[in-house]
Amino acid sequence: MPTSTWDRLPASRRDAVLAAAEAEFGANGFSRGSLNVIAREAGVSKGSLFQYFADKGDLCAYLADIVCLRIRADLEPQIPGLPWATDFFEAMRRFGHVWVRYHATHPAELALTVAANLELDPTARSAVRTVVNRHYIEVLRPLLEQARQDRQLDADADVEAFLALLMLVFPHLVIAASNPDLDALLGLGGGTVADGEQAVDRLVEVFRTGFAPRRSAGRAAPAAAAGA
Repeated sequence: MPTSTWDRLPASRRDAVLAAAEAEFGANGFSRGSLNVIAREAGVSKGSLFQYFADKGDLCAYLADIVCLRIRADLEPQIPGLPWATDFFEAMRRFGHVWVRYHATHPAELALTVAANLELDPTARSAVRTVVNRHYIEVLRPLLEQARQDRQLDADADVEAFLALLMLVFPHLVIAASNPDLDALLGLGGGTVADGEQAVDRLVEVFRTGFAPRRSAGRAAPAAAAGA
């Protein structure tokens, strides 16, 4: 977290540092991003950055948190209007389309999503992924738990495994559009919104088969239920 010195800075100075950090990390990744460049672009000394944050990892984590909150502020208001209680997988399909379209039209957020997911340095990756994972879990876990209560998921569905899959799939849907070598099967390499939406549709049907109640998923019902 930022230091008390950061909290006392004028808002314009904080905004300048965050804008410079977002541009540099988005362009070069978290571990390769230069503090010298950030300081120069923000109009502060490099030493000042260490008065604002404990270390580079602290700055990376703070920026990741800011960007995640910004994405959530744009996307979470769209969640309540989707039919989670009556057709969870259709709601997920629609939200997947929203997710793909959002990143296609928000290059800064996309760049930070790419940086967070393709970071190779373990220290930088840990600092950023700890934050990013928390946001995914805060948004997605309640939807899955409510879906199970609403009997939109199979009674035996492994919600944690489903959540883990979604945390892999959601970023992949958008980063593969700008990094075509990451996807060999879903057609995401074309980089278009339509490609992303088609991939969402395919994956949601896979999730429906794996996690929906057995009868609605088209699988054989248990013998006891079949004889009822």
